[in-house]
Amino acid sequence: MSRPAPPPEIVEVAATLLPHHREIGERLARRMRAEIESYRNEDLIPFHTIRASCIRNIELMIRHFVHTGPADLGPPQATGRMRAEQGVPLPETLHAYRIGFEFLWAEFVAEARRHPAVTDAMLVDLAAQVWQLAGEYSDAVARAYRETTAALVLQRERERSALVEALLTGAISEIGPVEEAGRTLGLGSHGPYAVIAADVPAPGREALPGIENALRAVRVRSAWRLLPDQQIGVASLPDPDDEETLLRLLRRHPARVGVSPSYPSLRDTPQALRFARLALDGLRGKPRGTVRFDDRPLAMLVAAAPAEAARLARLVLGPLLDLPREERERLTDTLEQWFAAAGSTEGAAERLYVHANTVRYRLRRIEALTGRALQDPRHLADIGSALLALRLLPGEAAGG
Repeated sequence: MSRPAPPPEIVEVAATLLPHHREIGERLARRMRAEIESYRNEDLIPFHTIRASCIRNIELMIRHFVHTGPADLGPPQATGRMRAEQGVPLPETLHAYRIGFEFLWAEFVAEARRHPAVTDAMLVDLAAQVWQLAGEYSDAVARAYRETTAALVLQRERERSALVEALLTGAISEIGPVEEAGRTLGLGSHGPYAVIAADVPAPGREALPGIENALRAVRVRSAWRLLPDQQIGVASLPDPDDEETLLRLLRRHPARVGVSPSYPSLRDTPQALRFARLALDGLRGKPRGTVRFDDRPLAMLVAAAPAEAARLARLVLGPLLDLPREERERLTDTLEQWFAAAGSTEGAAERLYVHANTVRYRLRRIEALTGRALQDPRHLADIGSALLALRLLPGEAAGG
């Protein structure tokens, strides 16, 4: 932004101050050190960086009143980037600039009193220019700070995602590095843990938006990686209630979600991922749901070997599957409701809204078609497994 040329009397004041910019910058740095909390932390901001920044900015600000032209915003931008990298809060960074311009104004006024030619009207005009410059500097600092912060967030997310990927694939397997990865991700170095796998609605879109923040709010730590087809997470569950908390929050999402059994060491994460994906495969054909591997072990086995499970369904239920569609679905629905009613004919009839004798007739028809008696535990296990395979793998099982 262009500025009017200062009068010669103000240029003379600035020229008098300029050779002392180092001493002024040193005093300003000590004042900032005393007044701003973050600036008192030597580990966060070494004093020599505060001093160097103050000297550079003071020199630049004084030169603005010696030479005309647009403000050079390079130094305040550099300060904004550096403070973002150091983790200094933006309000404290801007407060430092307010202190700096107040300090510079006080130095100008004190020196101007030693120059009889400088009038109060000139000082009023100078004040307007000083605070205009302060606004330009503050805007430059804030813009550079926010841009750097955004870049750092993206960088950290990429690094976290890569670290999660290394745990999931087993690229990190030694105890020391695995524990260090757990600490870096905020998962801790000791379990138990659980892996979560969720089908995404579309490539690049999260299946569980906001889940990490939601879990953090209830003190469950987690780390996530987004793949083209799945969103994968690792959660730390040291408290006995953490697993139920995790499941409760997952069930709020309209997605298919599989959860592994809990496991003690992050070295076992690749195997836990396999279990979580098997649990997820057990939800095939359903629009949503959250299931743990331990909840449906038979379904997990079916999902683990889809080709073999489809052959099992065809072997056991083949004649039934060859029936016309309407009759086939009527019999398989009856069989499914009978299993859901724990083998109760009356319970299945209530679920199907038919008479119990109708259920008995259909069950006898199934026995005749399959050659297996529902009263024989061995045959019952075969039919139950085949029916589960049919429900989980409808196309493969029905199509042979």
